[in-house]
Amino acid sequence: MRQITLFRLNMKAQEFLYINYSLLTIRYNFNHYILKFLSDLYNIICIFILRISVLGKLMGGMSVVEKPKIQDSKANMLLPEKHRLVAGIFASKEAADAAMKKIKDLRPRLQKVNASNILVLAKDNKGKVEINIIDIGSTSGTNSIFLVERVAADVNTISGKPVGIPTESNVQATHLGYALNPGTVAIGLFVDLQYAGKIEDSIREIGAQVLTSDDLKRIGAGLGAAEGTNDLAVKAAAVPQSALQAAPSVFDWQAEYAYSLGLQAFIYGFPYVYNAFTRYKWTNIPQDPKRIPYAPVNYFWHASELIDATYRDGGCPNNDTLYSVAWVDLGKEPVILTVPEISEERYWAFELVTFTSDNFAYVGRRVGSRVGNYALIGPGWYGNLPEDVTAVTPSSPTPWILILGRTLVDGVDDLPAVHALQAQYKLTPLNFWGKPDVQLPESREVYKPAIALAGTEDPLGAWKTLNSMLLENPPAAHHEVLLKQFATIGIGSGLDVEQQPEVVKNALKRVLSIGIPLLRQQFMSGVWAKFVNGWRYPPINIGRFGDEFLLRAADQSLVGITANDPVEAVYLVNLTDNSGEPLTGIHKYEVTFPKGYEPPVDAFWSMTVYGTDYNFIPNHINRYSIGDRTRGVKKNADGGTTFYLQNESPGPEKESNWLPTGSEAWFTILRMYIPHPAVINAEWKCPPITKVD
Repeated sequence: MRQITLFRLNMKAQEFLYINYSLLTIRYNFNHYILKFLSDLYNIICIFILRISVLGKLMGGMSVVEKPKIQDSKANMLLPEKHRLVAGIFASKEAADAAMKKIKDLRPRLQKVNASNILVLAKDNKGKVEINIIDIGSTSGTNSIFLVERVAADVNTISGKPVGIPTESNVQATHLGYALNPGTVAIGLFVDLQYAGKIEDSIREIGAQVLTSDDLKRIGAGLGAAEGTNDLAVKAAAVPQSALQAAPSVFDWQAEYAYSLGLQAFIYGFPYVYNAFTRYKWTNIPQDPKRIPYAPVNYFWHASELIDATYRDGGCPNNDTLYSVAWVDLGKEPVILTVPEISEERYWAFELVTFTSDNFAYVGRRVGSRVGNYALIGPGWYGNLPEDVTAVTPSSPTPWILILGRTLVDGVDDLPAVHALQAQYKLTPLNFWGKPDVQLPESREVYKPAIALAGTEDPLGAWKTLNSMLLENPPAAHHEVLLKQFATIGIGSGLDVEQQPEVVKNALKRVLSIGIPLLRQQFMSGVWAKFVNGWRYPPINIGRFGDEFLLRAADQSLVGITANDPVEAVYLVNLTDNSGEPLTGIHKYEVTFPKGYEPPVDAFWSMTVYGTDYNFIPNHINRYSIGDRTRGVKKNADGGTTFYLQNESPGPEKESNWLPTGSEAWFTILRMYIPHPAVINAEWKCPPITKVD
């Protein structure tokens, strides 16, 4: 089936946002097949979306607070990237009511799988169209409420009045409602593009008729000429081809220019805003100090225990290492990191991250670091260091940095040894070096972001935060040409977005409603990764995406604040089995590494299972990961190793190799620390997860 490009932003070609849209119509004899259709629909779209708990909260904080007004007819209704609308046309209200009852019963499932709210268009016998929405608690990013308001505002006044361009989603839905024959009902659900094809096939099996993209354009141009039939394809064909250009759009160039440029500014500036929020949260908002960072500036927070299933704050944690985290201010002088003697067998690393989410250096085992003192230097500092201090090179390009330290723990019995090491990790500003008796200052004075979770309900708060962070952490000089463009809409170092005209401010608010869903959809699309046997291999420049702003925002900052350089660690994510079907606790799976084909690493590897809430899955053996350090793992007769991923125990003989998955949907991450080049280059091909029942 052909796809339709609904909307294209006015920006560089490689950064065009395409939003695909398709419409399915179902004939009158659909009602007694609805249960099968909905069951197939659920099974097909039951795929989970990786997200970080903090990001989910941040998204709420950065969204526009006020719901869009109906009279804002110049704003386009945008669908999330790569979504389609699957709509069933019912010949009677009774048939639609029967279907809707079953749809409502599926509401908890639909909510879990990130489907959209449900759109309902019903035409009574007098020709009046009623618009309704069924709230299923969607997180899909589809602004269905806005769509309903736009359609409700336009559908009964469409005759002789253009409502937009034919390919806008609200225009197509408006004309669809106008085209319905009296007594008919249309029910629609937005689904991800990659599963729409399977849904189309399922609907075709029960007598569905799929409108082509040209049909949809004619619908958007003013369908409704043919009477006395529920065959919308016939109605579409009745509209002249020239009608495709018959509905000129009411268009405000300044609003659309500000919107398109603002979206690029959002993508560019997302790491700045997210890190401002994270820095404030980790220095000023105590939550669960044992598990969530909380410490003053230039001080370490240390995790004290391995995470287990009692932790429910999401984020896909690991239970291989203990973290040591610090926000560090290098704006005035270097800060010295002190590292104690650590055995050669133990993996450890301090990942040094700029405010833009890119790594700039490491201190750790891989780079040959030993016991000693390491100066972390910010931009523009020139001076002499003490003789017992080694400069970390290169220096940071931003005054503020984040340190993510990881120290390997070999089980619970190893915790005291790691705690002893953590107690010796120190951060000392250069001005206090060599003064052991002086108490280091404890400051929590950092910029408070103007976003909801920081206590501010400002619809332009994210932009104000970005402007402050660009002043505090100046961008690279070669970004000047881009920043000059952003400045025309009030985005830039120290600028005041409130000074912009209302049309620009409204456009920037609109950007905030689509920005994070856009980034999330980009990540989930997998376009950034290389797929091998269902595993997603990251690009070799992850962790240092630099000027690749979309990748930096979506695939680095969004999913984990930062990302390790592949030479330090590679994380492979897998959501599907060897047939491409979503992983679920209903089935049993195996992963077999042939003899000599285990993950090739110089440190360690582990495979961890997560539920759709991004937490460990509770199980009676308290096992959440398995790998090369797991005691008691058995080899096959041929020397290979098979791991069993399923809900119930595979039996006493195989339980040593069992990784419990629970009874619901799940996914896995394979972590490989200090991997061999074959992993980095995707030449080592991880075996698939094979369904065995």
